[in-house]
Amino acid sequence: MKVLMFGWEFPPHITGGLGTACYGLTKGLLKQDTEVIFVVPKAYGDEDQSAVRLVDASDVVVDTADADYQEFWKKITYMEIGSNIIPYIGPEEFKRVAEEQHVDGVKLDKKVFRAKFEFSGKYGKNLLEEVSRYALIAAGVAQKSDFDLIHAHDWLTYPAGIAAKSVTGKPLVVHLHATEFDRSGQNINKEVYEIERQGMEQADRVITVSNLTRNIVIEKYGIDPEKVFTVHNAVEPIKKDVDDFKRGVDEKVVTFLGRLTFQKGPEYFIEAANLIIKRDPNVRFVMAGTGDMMHKMIRRVAQLNIATKFHFTGFLKGDDVDRMFSLSDVFVMPSVSEPFGIVPLEAMRSNVPVVISKQSGVSEILKHALKVDFWDINGLADAIWGLLHYKSLSEALIKNGKAEVDSLKWDNAAFEVKRVYEDALS
Repeated sequence: MKVLMFGWEFPPHITGGLGTACYGLTKGLLKQDTEVIFVVPKAYGDEDQSAVRLVDASDVVVDTADADYQEFWKKITYMEIGSNIIPYIGPEEFKRVAEEQHVDGVKLDKKVFRAKFEFSGKYGKNLLEEVSRYALIAAGVAQKSDFDLIHAHDWLTYPAGIAAKSVTGKPLVVHLHATEFDRSGQNINKEVYEIERQGMEQADRVITVSNLTRNIVIEKYGIDPEKVFTVHNAVEPIKKDVDDFKRGVDEKVVTFLGRLTFQKGPEYFIEAANLIIKRDPNVRFVMAGTGDMMHKMIRRVAQLNIATKFHFTGFLKGDDVDRMFSLSDVFVMPSVSEPFGIVPLEAMRSNVPVVISKQSGVSEILKHALKVDFWDINGLADAIWGLLHYKSLSEALIKNGKAEVDSLKWDNAAFEVKRVYEDALS
C-alpha cells in the first residue's frame, strides 16, 4: 500500500507533539508494508527519511496554465489570519514574537499563480494564506504521484487532503490530534472550526487520538460516529542512557513541560506548587515551555513569593528534554483538555513517575500514573506530595510505568491505522 500523507512539521523541526507523532507513525507504517510519501511545506534536508520519502512543497513547480490548478484555486476561500489561531501560541505571545521577527510569514505576490511558492513552514502571520496555497500544491502533487490513499494530519493540512481527493478520487483519511475546542476552550476561532468540520465531513474515515477527542468530534462537529476511529498515540524508545546527566541541586525537582497556554493548565501547576512549598521548602519546580500565558505565570509566581523555588526554562527539545527528565523526581501534566499527551509517556520512559489530569486522552490507557481533575489543586498537590515523600509509591510507579510505556509502540498504532486504511479502501 502507498499513502500520500500531508503534515505541517517533521522532526527535528517541530513545535509540538504533532511532528513527533507523524515521525513515529510513518516508521511504524513502514513495518506494515506501507510506503509513505510525506509532504511538508518546508523541508530542511536533515530530516530522517529512512522510513518516508519527504516532499518539500516549496520545491513543487506549479503549472499556471493547467486548467485543474485554476479550477481548484477558484474553490479556495482566501482568508486573512487572526493572531489567535496560531496553533501553538496565543495572541499575546504571537504579538511579541512577530514584533521580534521570531515568527515570520512570507511576502505574497499580488499574482495568485507563480512557478513556485516558497513556504515558510512556520506558524506565522500568513498562516492561512500558506494553508490555502499548500492545498493548491497538494492538488499538483496528487496528480503526479502514484498512491492508494490520502492521509492528512490536523486542520492545517485538511484543505490539502480535500484538494488531493478532488483531483484523484482517492479515499481521504484525516487525523485529528487536537480540536479547536482543545486549543481555545469555548472561545473558538470559527474559521478554524469550519476547516476542521469540512475536513472531517469530506473524509472517508476520521482518526482521533483518544476517545475523549472522538466524543468531541461526534458531539461538537456532528460527524457520523460510524466513520470515526480512535487510535492512541505511542512513544519512541529511549535512545540514550538518561542517567548520564548529573543534577546540581539537593532538593526534589517537579517538572511541567508543555506549552504555556490555557489548554495545558499551567496555572494549576503553580497553585499546587505553592501549597507544597508551604509544607516542604526543599522542593524546586520547573516550568519548561513558552506560550501566551508565560508572563502571567511569571507574575503569579512573584505574587506568591515562591520565585526562589521556581524556574522557567523556555522551550526545550531533543537532548534538553531528556536532560530535564533525568533531573526530575516527578512530572506533572495538569491539562484542561488534552487530546492525548505524549510527554507523560516520554517521562515514564525516562523513569519519572507522573501525575496527569483525568481530562487527557492518555489517561484512557495509562494504569501506572496518578490521575486527578485538572481543577483540583489540593488533589494535585497531594498526588505530587505522595510521589515526593513515599518512596515505595514512587518506585512502584517507576517500575511498572516503564514496563507499561515500553509496550506502547508505534508499530501497534500503525497496525490500527492500516486497518482504518483498509476499511476506507474496501
